[in-house]
Amino acid sequence: MLKKPRGRPRAYDPDVALWQALETFWANGFSRTSLDALAEATGMNRPSLYAAFGDKKSLYLKSFECFAGQLHAALDNAAHSKAPLDATLQDFFRNAIEIYMSGPDGPRGCFIICTAPAEAAMDADIHAALKAALAEIDKGLEIPFAKAKAEGRLPPDADTAALARIAASVLHSLAVRARAGETKEALHALARQSVQSLC
Repeated sequence: MLKKPRGRPRAYDPDVALWQALETFWANGFSRTSLDALAEATGMNRPSLYAAFGDKKSLYLKSFECFAGQLHAALDNAAHSKAPLDATLQDFFRNAIEIYMSGPDGPRGCFIICTAPAEAAMDADIHAALKAALAEIDKGLEIPFAKAKAEGRLPPDADTAALARIAASVLHSLAVRARAGETKEALHALARQSVQSLC
């Protein structure tokens, strides 16, 4: 789902610098990430950071947008999957778990779920970004459920929107549980059990 740019950040390599900023926010959260930490991570001094990305919140929102773009690609893959619903969901959760467990210093969960909610309560821009991302996840996950219903693989009265929201809730739970230190095996077991229930 998430592809890391190659190479070390350079002063005028915005893609790599943005990735390093994203990694820093992901590890520390918005509030605990200082401009000095961002400058060190990106290899850019403060004036260069401001010129390239704006203030700290602007850089966070650009990082959020970067991660959300990768999430959109994963949802698009699920929407266009030709596999049965259970296999599609299992593959989606499996890929998410790999990302959630991929932190350089240990499991880190989801960038969005593990950094945005606390800030969303106090910042309208982050609140709007979080709300839009959650809505996109709900909408994207509904597509494979709707397809399965149309193919007769779900009951005719199945509420595909509700099923998608439940699947999204599982995704968010996996993110938080990864951040809390649950093992990869436990996360995969939860995903399998959830898929069985949903399908």
